[in-house]
Amino acid sequence: MAEFVPVDPFDLVIFGGTGDLAQRKLLPALYHRDQDEQFSEDSRIVSVSRRDIPDDEYVTWVHEVLEQHLPEHEVDDAVFERFSKRLSHVSLDVDDANGWDRFREHIDDGAERIRVFYLATAPSLFGKIANGVGDVGFADDRARIVLEKPVGHDYQSAREINDAVGARFEESRIYRIDHYLGKETVQNLLALRFGNSLFEPLWGRGAIDNVQITVAESLGVGDRFDFYEQTGALRDMVQNHVMQLLCLTAMEPPASMDHDDIRNEKMKVLRSLKPITRDKVRQVTARGQYGSGMVDGEPVDEYGPTDGSPNDRADAETFVAIKAEIDSWRWRDVPFYIRTGKRMARKSSQIVFEFKPVPHSIFGDEPLQANRLVLSLQPEEGVQLSLMTKEPGPGGFRMRSLPLNLSFNDAFALNYPDAYERLLMEVLRGNPALFMRRDEVESGWQWIDRIIESWRLEQMDPQEYMSGSWGPTDAFVMLDRDGRRWYENA
Repeated sequence: MAEFVPVDPFDLVIFGGTGDLAQRKLLPALYHRDQDEQFSEDSRIVSVSRRDIPDDEYVTWVHEVLEQHLPEHEVDDAVFERFSKRLSHVSLDVDDANGWDRFREHIDDGAERIRVFYLATAPSLFGKIANGVGDVGFADDRARIVLEKPVGHDYQSAREINDAVGARFEESRIYRIDHYLGKETVQNLLALRFGNSLFEPLWGRGAIDNVQITVAESLGVGDRFDFYEQTGALRDMVQNHVMQLLCLTAMEPPASMDHDDIRNEKMKVLRSLKPITRDKVRQVTARGQYGSGMVDGEPVDEYGPTDGSPNDRADAETFVAIKAEIDSWRWRDVPFYIRTGKRMARKSSQIVFEFKPVPHSIFGDEPLQANRLVLSLQPEEGVQLSLMTKEPGPGGFRMRSLPLNLSFNDAFALNYPDAYERLLMEVLRGNPALFMRRDEVESGWQWIDRIIESWRLEQMDPQEYMSGSWGPTDAFVMLDRDGRRWYENA
């Protein structure tokens, strides 16, 4: 069993504290960490929203939220009694100066605690909230501010947000969160590569033929249609989640586990990404939008608004695939195929390293499959390494590919239900290694903006794909053109 190390006393202030993210992720994560007794008695959790909710009603509401979003019977009465004593709510309109005065009175009880301000709001409010926190005197050395993704919708808006927040908080106290970086398997990339002499000599163009990163969801956009029309899969998923996986996969060995050493190496990857320009965007990208189909045995509708309004605005992509190339000594001529989409065949996130074939087979007509290292992020986290082996028994020499399997659920007694638990604890400890630095965010947007502009110039509309499939035809043609195929067990 892992040891749960308590954190120092804190005030965690959640702006957007009654919103969807707080309900689905933040409150369940905080409850779990309190359940494992990581919080001191005087630590506080303060919800901030426009709603006027007395504290006792807010506590009742939180209990209902936990009952809804945690497994049945997981909410323990004794644990919740302790958890509920930390909870309070304050009503605030960020544009109301008088509201900020009430906010200051609510938060400032004279105690010397760490203060974390978690901005689970629209990015357009990040600068206003940072200014408000600073104006009431809370942007001091004890304060940390957490920015939820997306930080902007393009390079220019990301710069404006970073400038506004950076004017009140030093960069070392700004935590830009991407929950994929809290997943055990993502962090295990570092352990796998740099803690084992087996892999590092093979990690590059000498042994690896291609790398595939898949982040697939079986759900549709649901009631997020208006958001998706403004965002699309490229901005929503690739700019943050997928690019972070790409950076950790491709980066050079850092000098240490220090947060800046790791983030410096990630930046080198971003700077080495070849830009995708108009003349080749149709060959190295695929853009899709799901139509009707079957998912998990149930019929589902095509992409569009759920309120019955006309579907004449539906022009955002719900799927994107990209052949990314890293112009570096290690990865020259090794393609990174990345794809993400809604309404796919099933929920699955994987990083697949396909090794080069053996240069000469001594086994005649026996087919040899390429060795693959597969890191599974969801629905279950684990590592598989496929090896060719002889099938036992008489009757000839038959070869078969079998996996060496490491399932985290089977190997370890501890199972974190959600990456937010780890990331929240890292903020409270003041460790920014699992968070994005400003230059990472802005450099990523520059690469993404070039793709979006190339799509616009080429008038490259999304290609429809059937719900319950693995995406549009163009995504398969992109790999077929290179003589490769997507890993079938994604």
